[in-house]
Amino acid sequence: MLTAYDATMASLLDRAGIDALLVGDSLGTVILGYETTLPVTLEAIIHHTKAVSRGAKRALVIADMPFLSYQTSASDAIRNAGRILQEGGAAAVKLEGGEPVAETVRRLTSIGIPVMGHLGLTPQSVHMLGGFRPVGKTLEEMDTLLHDALALEQAGVFALVLESIPANLAGKITRSLTIPTIGIGAGPECDGQVLVSYDAFGLFDAFVPRFVKQYAKLGEAIIAATKEYIADVEASRFPSAQHTFQVPGV
Repeated sequence: MLTAYDATMASLLDRAGIDALLVGDSLGTVILGYETTLPVTLEAIIHHTKAVSRGAKRALVIADMPFLSYQTSASDAIRNAGRILQEGGAAAVKLEGGEPVAETVRRLTSIGIPVMGHLGLTPQSVHMLGGFRPVGKTLEEMDTLLHDALALEQAGVFALVLESIPANLAGKITRSLTIPTIGIGAGPECDGQVLVSYDAFGLFDAFVPRFVKQYAKLGEAIIAATKEYIADVEASRFPSAQHTFQVPGV
């Protein structure tokens, strides 16, 4: 699984054979320039999900439910998740949290809205966590994460993202569940992996988490290409004859 925020990127990742595309509220940082995901609105998620859904032909499209779109009440969660599916074209939604959101998950899945869970480092709770930090280093946190994972499975999530938790704990949780786990900074024992595409391809380099493997340096390539374009324009090398046409007799 990789994140996508527009039709062109979604089409490219889809053609490469990616299984799932996440319209993450990470768009707040890598697309909109915010420091956290908290300012991302439901309208923004729907807007980008529409684009990704148009670009993807085979990959499962999952969209994040942004901050305060599901925490206020189950009724709000149903209404907002329904909009993401109906207007955005997503096949499923993802929400953060453990046992406290289990009843909301149960309500959503009971009416046919597929839900993916998310435990560990939950970016929407960054202030509660005291920053973007690994979770699950203490016995208390380990017990809570395992308890929350089981509660979410029982509530009906079809898969569970585990972010920035110890690899051995992720393995224990994976073995304890019948649903698949998707890791991000959680080691190799999860059933699948997800990365923010802008991190993986070197498009967003303001901060690169230590668990990210950069498979390309597209940011550097774009800068180099832009400099070449500027130089060609300033030297009148572009546009050349092959890039223009003329009307005879003028």
